[in-house]
Amino acid sequence: MDWAVLADFGTAIGTLVLAVATFTATRSANRSARLAERALLEGLRPLLLPSSFGDETQKVRFMDGRWLSVRGGRASMQVDASTVALVLSVRNVGSGLAVLHGWSIPDDPLAAPADPVDFRRLARDIYVSTNFVGFVQVAIRDPQSVAYRTVVDRVRRDDFVLVDVLYGDAEGSQRVISRFSVSKGPAEHPTDEAEYFVTVSRHWNIDQPAPRT
Repeated sequence: MDWAVLADFGTAIGTLVLAVATFTATRSANRSARLAERALLEGLRPLLLPSSFGDETQKVRFMDGRWLSVRGGRASMQVDASTVALVLSVRNVGSGLAVLHGWSIPDDPLAAPADPVDFRRLARDIYVSTNFVGFVQVAIRDPQSVAYRTVVDRVRRDDFVLVDVLYGDAEGSQRVISRFSVSKGPAEHPTDEAEYFVTVSRHWNIDQPAPRT
């Protein structure tokens, strides 16, 4: 019996077993790391929906000094010859803080949202805490812009106004675009003015896989 050959063979078998064990342990560790990362992201993920009708009224100030009051589940809008001021009452039903990035005014409800780089950035930071009521603020101060003309045209026709809202989590990731619709509805009392109500139709994930195909 050639002991040298037998020793080499035993060493090879041991090395193979060690390699298999290392590969298995590494794959298991990677799987555990991915699960931990997914759990962490889930804890940070926001999701905006219209607030409930019973939520509190919010008062929002604009840079030009005007104030708009908005009730739960509703929107408040002022349109004049040069400006559109719009506030939507929303609620964060996700598990993480929602950090608003910007907005866009689409014209076609079936169209895909604009590229995130083309969204109008907010003039101030707006955060919506988990399970708390918050707001989306839109100010259009260029009467020659497509967004202004789109809103004015829809308001004149008593049609709904679409607002795409871009937001993400507290780490700046997991960005989402939610498409809200603002439409005029009946007032609670015959003597009251008609109100604007808020609904949501679609959500698009930017940094994560889509929830559906």
